Amino acid sequence: MAYRRTQRETARLAARHEAIVAAARRLACESGLGAVQIAPVAERAGIAAGTVYRYFPSKDDLVAAVVSAATEREVAAIRAAAAAAPGALSGLAAAIMAFASGTLRARRLAFAMLSEEPPPCLPRLPPHPPPQSAEGKSINRSPLAGEGKSTKPPPLAGEGREGAGRLTFRRKVGGEFEGLIRAAMAAGHLPDQPPAAMAAGIIGATVEGLVGPLAPAPAGPEAERAAVQEITLFALRALGVADARARGLVMSVASNR
Repeated sequence: MAYRRTQRETARLAARHEAIVAAARRLACESGLGAVQIAPVAERAGIAAGTVYRYFPSKDDLVAAVVSAATEREVAAIRAAAAAAPGALSGLAAAIMAFASGTLRARRLAFAMLSEEPPPCLPRLPPHPPPQSAEGKSINRSPLAGEGKSTKPPPLAGEGREGAGRLTFRRKVGGEFEGLIRAAMAAGHLPDQPPAAMAAGIIGATVEGLVGPLAPAPAGPEAERAAVQEITLFALRALGVADARARGLVMSVASNR
């Protein structure tokens, strides 16, 4: 008779999985995705490293899980903020502010997800040329172990699971903003513009303005709230919202958060 897990055991395993991912996410928020290593995550989660390996066979699997969880979390926050707003334009403003707030709360993770490139793979060395005699002729020799077998070229930076996950994150967040921009345009609140390009612009402005290398250093909760409101105002103006209306939207969304 095949062994079947009980409901309690399934719940326990799921809780352990979530705890490991949460510990990895905290490390990523503190020091970036490069800090997500099996041993530190195990220590943070209060379990043995071998236990982590039972759930995630490699660091790449663990990082991919962190990226996937961050994607789900961010998309859910954007959707919830937009859904709670009374109209298309206010929904867009609320979504921008939610994204900006989340970016600041997890600045190191957000920067790694949206700006940093995944670590490059080390390229394989090219095969040695055949030895030549003094006359310049090639000398035949027996092939070494592994020679003559076809090998795939190494993946480029960003082609692995981590890079694919980051790209998915960008696409999904951009897709949410693109849909909200289209809705605001259809309602007559925004002028005609390329929604996909403007969605990418919102992401870029938010990341560079709040957590990029040139962004102001953190200066406390009040300063961070002001920065979130300012970047939201900037984005709304860039989308074609008149200054007075944009300011009113920002104040309304901020007061309801």
